[in-house]
Amino acid sequence: MPGENLSRDEARERAALLSVDGYEVSLDVRSAVGDDTGDGPRTFRSVTTIRFRCAEPGATSFADLIAPSVTAVSLNGKDLDPSEVFDGSRIALEDLAAENELVVDARCAYSRTGEGLHRFVDPEDGEVYLYTQYEPADSRRVFANFEQPDLKAPFRFEVRAPEGWTVWSNGVGEESEGVWRFAETKPISTYITCVVAGPYHYVTDSYEREFKDGTRLEIPLGALCRKGLAPHFDADDVFLVTKQGLDFFHDHFDYPYPFGKYDQAFVPEYNLGAMENPGLVTFREEFIFRGKVTQASYENRANVILHEMAHMWFGDLVTMEWWDDLWLKESFADFMGAFALVGATRFEDGWITFANRRKAWAYRADQLPSTHPITADIRDLQDAKLNFDGITYAKGASVLKQLVAYVGQDAFLEGARRYFKRHAYGNTRLGDLLSVLAETSGRDMGTWARAWLQTAGVNSLTPQVLLDAEGRVDELAVVQEAAESHPELRPHRVAVGLYRRTPAGALERYARAEVDVEGPRTVVAELAGAQAPDLVLVNDDDLTYCKIRFDANSLETLKAGLGDLTDPLARALCWSALWNMTRDALLPARDFVDLVLRFAGRESGIGVLQMLHAWANSALVNYLAPEYRETGGRLLAEGALRELRAAGPGSEHQLAWARFFASVAALPEDLQLLQGLLAGTEQIEGLVVDQELRWAFLEPLAAHGGADEGKLAAELARDDTASGKRHQVRCLAARPSAAVKAQAWAQVVESDALSNALVEATIAGFDRSSQRELLAPYAEKYFAVIERVWSERSIQIAMHVVQGLFPSLQQSPATLDAADAWLAAHEDAAPALRRLVLEGRDDLARALRGQACDAEATGAAA
Repeated sequence: MPGENLSRDEARERAALLSVDGYEVSLDVRSAVGDDTGDGPRTFRSVTTIRFRCAEPGATSFADLIAPSVTAVSLNGKDLDPSEVFDGSRIALEDLAAENELVVDARCAYSRTGEGLHRFVDPEDGEVYLYTQYEPADSRRVFANFEQPDLKAPFRFEVRAPEGWTVWSNGVGEESEGVWRFAETKPISTYITCVVAGPYHYVTDSYEREFKDGTRLEIPLGALCRKGLAPHFDADDVFLVTKQGLDFFHDHFDYPYPFGKYDQAFVPEYNLGAMENPGLVTFREEFIFRGKVTQASYENRANVILHEMAHMWFGDLVTMEWWDDLWLKESFADFMGAFALVGATRFEDGWITFANRRKAWAYRADQLPSTHPITADIRDLQDAKLNFDGITYAKGASVLKQLVAYVGQDAFLEGARRYFKRHAYGNTRLGDLLSVLAETSGRDMGTWARAWLQTAGVNSLTPQVLLDAEGRVDELAVVQEAAESHPELRPHRVAVGLYRRTPAGALERYARAEVDVEGPRTVVAELAGAQAPDLVLVNDDDLTYCKIRFDANSLETLKAGLGDLTDPLARALCWSALWNMTRDALLPARDFVDLVLRFAGRESGIGVLQMLHAWANSALVNYLAPEYRETGGRLLAEGALRELRAAGPGSEHQLAWARFFASVAALPEDLQLLQGLLAGTEQIEGLVVDQELRWAFLEPLAAHGGADEGKLAAELARDDTASGKRHQVRCLAARPSAAVKAQAWAQVVESDALSNALVEATIAGFDRSSQRELLAPYAEKYFAVIERVWSERSIQIAMHVVQGLFPSLQQSPATLDAADAWLAAHEDAAPALRRLVLEGRDDLARALRGQACDAEATGAAA
């Protein structure tokens, strides 16, 4: 990684000097097939022509390229010596003219880490598949360029491919004699150019739209995946959501989709959820479901489709100038994805999922020592890579939801429309968006931005209720608090809901008021005189971004009857608040587990239920006092099995409980049931144990010594696919053996032979909570190797290793001390590396506080 890390200052200097007129990129990927006989990496030829202008003739600058070798470099017709101008990541450009032409002929390397041009060999049939992934700065691994978002240009791609392949890019392509030539793009940034090539299965459709002025728009639609996944590919549903999204955004944005066609490629070993390349969006292929999944999975896929589609306007048409303003695309896409999901598709409860899942990600990220303002200080590309986080996505989207409540939906959308028209194909900063919102809303956007976009941390809102002699509300106030490290108190537009039990026992809202919370204490005058509530829910309807707290009476009401809340969004908000209290060591973890055991079975929302399963697992692994962990695990397994047997046969709730049962199964009788379900000697009415569920059952069996290498090999033979291989690798690394752990560690840390997907699978299997003692020796080894790993491996793989292998299961002060010692001794380490270690250390400290809270509750009860 050294020498590859472009700084913000360098980018600003280059943008002030250069402007780019266009690229012509010619790739020859015929080397992707056939035997690889070379000693070095497998490579392909890349020839790039860049036409650009220089504001200061005679100045020097550089182009970006990461490649094993450069064959030739020509600047303005003059041949340059590659050994003199290319250092492995940059091409020096001296004595520039007012108008320039740079031609670079290079040998670039295929990727096995998901960065650049990734090459995947399908174990099922031996077919080779290629795709590119660049964000934030990996197009330079495929062609020479100026790798920063504000040097936009039109692109023309040409790809020579093996016989029988199809090639896709951002523009429409035509093939002649094995060469695919693509229409020139609109001006776009380097990181959203894209090439996908191989024998993909391809399905087509079209979208048509007539606008009020009588003009018509027709968009060719395509969807593609590996041939092996074709039997599982529900392209019709992908197209349905795509068309619904295009209608929604055309209705609200008043700016026709600007990039011609709209292909969506589901590709193997993808590092991200998806990427918004205009005209050719790429997704991880796990969005094609090989077995039965719940509606939550379909909702998630639809949300991602709409998120990427929103980027066509927020990010692709109008792009942030530098990664500081990454939120200008990601926060908006995250918000618009949920907004469109609810407004245009069958997933009308999308805001419940947003409140329960996306915000949980944001709350966690915003309490880490690495939290940052939504408009972040991004010094370089390594900073940028790590800032694709819960702050930029989910907190930013939550703040935009608050902004819509603040300025009004009509003013917000009119601001977006003016923003697109004013800055189409250009680059923007924070002030450009705030100015149009100020125009349309008449609000002071500067004050709002300073409070919400330029400060870090999450506030907590707690109700205070005083009753009069007649048992009515005398005064209800909202108390706002902030963490000591981030003391900013923000303006919040919130709804406060009052709930009481009905004669039938339900908890229902009987009063509600909206109020602007300002400062440390705000009185909600509208609720004075109301009947005494059993539950006060601050931030009812989820209008703002905050941690909800409860007064003592409300907390007791929830402990006694959380499942009696009839409104699903209110229920989801209460679950989220209780989980935050557990993570903050304000609620003993066993109390949260007890709530899950008593009320999760009554949860109608499948997405909320699956989130509760994840939280209960986290409580078991991280926050229960160690002496109670075995009991807690047993209770969760018993409860899961009880709900599994009670669930409707064949229902998605039954499937969710089956997966949760497998994740907590540890006792011999539980493992025996899983063995029986796999063998067919045990059955639960309606539960179909398909291939994906088989692997879910095999993983705990492997971790507890019930599935050896032979059994896993037999399962792979049954499912000899790319997905099956990932499952097998994870199960192999999960086996409870010192030799197995040593082998897995060596494969990930000491070798770069595994692809990115198999690195992830190996780490997931290695780190098993039931094997804490077996993993204990690796805590010291971790701190000894991470700096070397960071310097030697690609940033994506280095992130997998540093995050995934942090000794989070060694929950003791000694591990905290080891992390602190490493940080103290490595003050000059890469800031991005230090950030990851700080985050791991913080999660560990939080776990220890939670365990102390849980142990204290036990002592108090005794």
